[in-house]
Amino acid sequence: MKPAPILIASLLKSESPLPSVLVRGWVKTRRDAKGFSFVELNDGSSLASLQIIVPEGLLGAEGLKDVSTGAALEAEGELAASQGKGQKWELAARRLNVLGPAGPDYPLQKKRHSDEFLREKAHLRARTNKFGAVFRLRSLCSYAVHTFFRDRGFLYVHTPIITGNDCEGAGELFSVTTGRPGGEGGCPKPDSAGAASANASAPADRKGGAAGGGFFGKPAGLTVSGQLEAELLALALGRVYTFGPTFRAENSNTPRHAAEFWMIEPEAAFFDLDDDMDLAEDFVKSVVSTALREGAEDLALFDSFVEPGLVSRLEELLTAGWARIRYSEAVEILSSSKASFDYKPEYGSDLQTEHERFLCDVHFKGPVFVSRYPASIKPFYMRQEEGGTVGAMDLLVPKVGELVGGSQREERMPLLLARMKELGLDPAAYWWYLDSRRWGGAPHSGFGLGFERLLMFLTGVSNIRDVIPFPRTPGNLEF
Repeated sequence: MKPAPILIASLLKSESPLPSVLVRGWVKTRRDAKGFSFVELNDGSSLASLQIIVPEGLLGAEGLKDVSTGAALEAEGELAASQGKGQKWELAARRLNVLGPAGPDYPLQKKRHSDEFLREKAHLRARTNKFGAVFRLRSLCSYAVHTFFRDRGFLYVHTPIITGNDCEGAGELFSVTTGRPGGEGGCPKPDSAGAASANASAPADRKGGAAGGGFFGKPAGLTVSGQLEAELLALALGRVYTFGPTFRAENSNTPRHAAEFWMIEPEAAFFDLDDDMDLAEDFVKSVVSTALREGAEDLALFDSFVEPGLVSRLEELLTAGWARIRYSEAVEILSSSKASFDYKPEYGSDLQTEHERFLCDVHFKGPVFVSRYPASIKPFYMRQEEGGTVGAMDLLVPKVGELVGGSQREERMPLLLARMKELGLDPAAYWWYLDSRRWGGAPHSGFGLGFERLLMFLTGVSNIRDVIPFPRTPGNLEF
């Protein structure tokens, strides 16, 4: 009877030799010597691989012809102290079984490939050291998100993916239709670039659902945010958070944008704007701390090959003071600086990425909260203040820019209705949202944080496409 398989990550932490173990994984490299071969095996559980010593003749006359880079392998033998440098253990194989061969046409033969090349091989790139590390950290940080909120009394809630509102009125929804692609009432056929149309405003017939009634009896789209629904739940359950996919039909090919990404959105009853900023700071620090503590091996790879000094930057973030300034102060800092900007910083205009990066990378050299923005550049649901500002805040961090956007929500019915009228929104379409103010409305606050941007900040990876296993961007729906 063969032993149960053990993850390589566990074997490498073994305190003593083991007489009989079974491992499964994929071949990284094979090096032949007289009388035996060295096979480097990795199963994805850790950055480090396990060296397997394969004696000549173990696989019979056929030898090791199928034990090539990329092949899936099962090995059984003794875990013994390694005779080589840089590794504590190695496996002396007694039995070897090729589960899936990979011939010379396997595309990841080299040790290192460009990110551009690997984006075209997204179905395989998780087998590389860099992307294996990215996705292990993604898993670790997902766990850290839930741990943080659970420890603080927040309930995990699920808000709709198919929705009838676009939250901020930006008109960036993907429409939801019924039917087969290209069929009657169905989705549009792919264009010449191979991507389905992202035009959320295109009409469909009654079988479609995007206009004229359809399946839901009204236009439907994929959610851009679960905030409005989370507010309703916070005003019943106290503290809630969502963590799920969101979608933006924005035809943008920048390194910071994707059509599908994951959002973390807490909402808390009786929190004001300062409470909201405290929560955001504690949250980011908690996830960073978990990554440093439990993902040190993977972070070390990014420190060596992506952003030298990354680990020191993250460690300093945990102890440094995070600045808090008003939007008016931010504009003054930018205007009085000697920096050359493509967009002139002016009061009443939203901060551009270059402004955000200057504030946190150059001026403060660390994270900074910018709050109290002019109402004219913010959505209807933010709490209005004297002087024409709203209780909004953004967290800007080095290397990324805006990481968090949040606000205290407007709980006062007359002011909320007046703001909706000012922006041309129909209150009847938001009757359910207004009911939460009509009966037992209370002060509450929340924020949204793009999970991929947090991963970019943690790893130093500069393109959002490289922290999502299968990115969805204009023209890219291959995998």
